[in-house]
Amino acid sequence: MDAITYRSSRFYDDLGDQPDRRVHLVLVATKPDIIKQIPLYKELQRRGHVVVLGHTGQHFSENLSGGMLKEFGVEPDFNLNVRGAMHEIVSQIIGRLGHVIGELKARGKTVIPYVHGDTTTAMAASNAAFCHGFASVHVEAGIRTLTPDYEGFGIRGSDFEKKFDVEKWRRFLQDRSHWQRGSLEPYPEQFNTRCSEAASGLHFAPVELDREFLLSEGFPEDRIVVTGNSVVDATAQALATIDASSVFERHPVLAGGDFVRFCIHRRENCGSPRRFRAIYEAMKQLVLEGRTVLLISLFQTEKALEQYGLKPDIEELAAKHKNFVYSPVWSEYKDVIAAMTRAAVCATDSGSMQEEMNHLGVPCVTLRFGSDRSESAIAGGNIIAPPIDAWLIKDVILHAWDNASVRNVPKLYGANVSEKSVDAVERVLKGGEVFRNEEERLRM
Repeated sequence: MDAITYRSSRFYDDLGDQPDRRVHLVLVATKPDIIKQIPLYKELQRRGHVVVLGHTGQHFSENLSGGMLKEFGVEPDFNLNVRGAMHEIVSQIIGRLGHVIGELKARGKTVIPYVHGDTTTAMAASNAAFCHGFASVHVEAGIRTLTPDYEGFGIRGSDFEKKFDVEKWRRFLQDRSHWQRGSLEPYPEQFNTRCSEAASGLHFAPVELDREFLLSEGFPEDRIVVTGNSVVDATAQALATIDASSVFERHPVLAGGDFVRFCIHRRENCGSPRRFRAIYEAMKQLVLEGRTVLLISLFQTEKALEQYGLKPDIEELAAKHKNFVYSPVWSEYKDVIAAMTRAAVCATDSGSMQEEMNHLGVPCVTLRFGSDRSESAIAGGNIIAPPIDAWLIKDVILHAWDNASVRNVPKLYGANVSEKSVDAVERVLKGGEVFRNEEERLRM
């Protein structure tokens, strides 16, 4: 296990010397993990628990990981340094994290892993822990994709009328009965979150809808807690520091607000020429019409631009139009939040940004066929724009643009979420362990 690096050469010995037999292992891997897990990590620390921060290395660049860890003032206690194709990363996480957990188990420790959401790390890490007889705490549990009943709305195949009634569509999305289950998108995230659930003994559901999903799948009611989403804790911290952000110095055209942020990074969008070109053309039309557009380009975005021959076009677009900001991902969360407080709308295929826009009160347009944060569409602040036609996507974005009815919706994701989450962990630990066998569950 030479690939694993440790902050201290005495990592195992120091933990072995701790009188508390429980070790709380908070795992991060991606940018959303860092944003949502660090508030929980700090709350565990604040209460005096033995807590370890582990990084799998899934996101390893300065923009996606290093800068944000510095911003939050934390340093991982170990890094698995995984690299490679998806199947290689999965096997490396299971093998390397299994080694770490095995070493702690050999020293008499009960390990409580905290895995987040629908990442590959959440799936593989919960598997590694379960192999040792330890169940995970699943943060952001139960997120399941719902897809609108397109046929029920009168949409069949790609047969869209040119006069698409966006407001009627938004109201249609606000009715829970108009949504259907069963989607495998986003891929592989819907697989990951379901696998994580099976190896978890405590589930933190962000909203009541997620709790309903978990109950319908047979998970025990007393181990499902609606906590809200810890993104609100991280956002509160970022909001307190946005005056220190330099984002408007770097991109002065954003300072006046009235812009749309685009984020296109899902494999199903970037891997489909039809979907990607539809989103790209909608964005380009907005730029050519004089709208201010910010594109945050990630690895999958760049790969798609190259694959579909659009790289020269987007570079020319950025060079000729001052109202178009074409930027790599920003390393600091306060920059993201500072910019989004002034945005008119966010057009995204991200899951976390749907939550952040709800919390910030920014209209959201989701560039997918469905959503795993459908509660935000049901609440009225998020409109689904299926990525099949540029004109349709553009119409939905323009309808949402600084629209008061889309902007002023209930905040769904709670407050002081990390405190509530640790409260729930402590309640469980007073009566046993996160891993619970049938004898314990049935109190036989």
